[in-house]
Amino acid sequence: MDLTGRRIVITGAGRGLGAAFAIVAADLGATPVLTGRSTGAVDAVAGQILARTGRQAETVALDLTDPASIEAGTAAIGAGNRPVDAIIHNGAHWVTGKLDALSPTDIFQVVNSAVTGSVLVTKALLPALLRSPTPDILVIVSIAGLENSPLHDCSVPFQAAKRGQSAVADGLRQELAGTPVRVAALFPPYIEDISPLDAAWETIPTRQRPAPVTNRDVVEAGIFALTRPRHCTIATLVLDAEEGGLRSGPFEAA
Repeated sequence: MDLTGRRIVITGAGRGLGAAFAIVAADLGATPVLTGRSTGAVDAVAGQILARTGRQAETVALDLTDPASIEAGTAAIGAGNRPVDAIIHNGAHWVTGKLDALSPTDIFQVVNSAVTGSVLVTKALLPALLRSPTPDILVIVSIAGLENSPLHDCSVPFQAAKRGQSAVADGLRQELAGTPVRVAALFPPYIEDISPLDAAWETIPTRQRPAPVTNRDVVEAGIFALTRPRHCTIATLVLDAEEGGLRSGPFEAA
């Protein structure tokens, strides 16, 4: 898989899955544009990428729950009529617990980060995408975004947000039909957070069931979708696991 020369915007890139996407994209020759609420976190990931690959990532402060922050951040990304070759919609607030234990702010942030944030970022960066010869939108949803999926220990607002984000991906796919922009939605189960910088990353391909899905599995599935020939769109890709997947019972963290 080769991403040489591609400029890829990744939301929520300061940690976890977003950071893993950024590091692997840089390994494959891309220039990642790391966005997140915490400039310290994305700057730290950019430093790791520079030390590992010699490639200078871009960093942009962008809060998916704040329209003003989205406007400023996306303006910086698109400044100078620079193209964007892909957006990876990874950023989202995670909240767990019963509805009556959640604050209004919790509920607002989880729904708006996944749904409103994804829509506003896409709207703002669409002109930059259309300047690219290979434009892609990859939406990292969740099995929580599928009908009849188990709630596990995620909250009702998170499940609602992910159902909405799935609809965003489907709507964008329809609206952008006839343009060069491909839209893919990836539905991972609960995942084990392992970084490309961890020694355990290299052992993941030897895992056997019922081991949980990891960041590496999700990143490789997403990169696979981004690197298909341009006539081929992987519209929906669902990852499952015996632990934390579609058919397993309530999830219990190890």
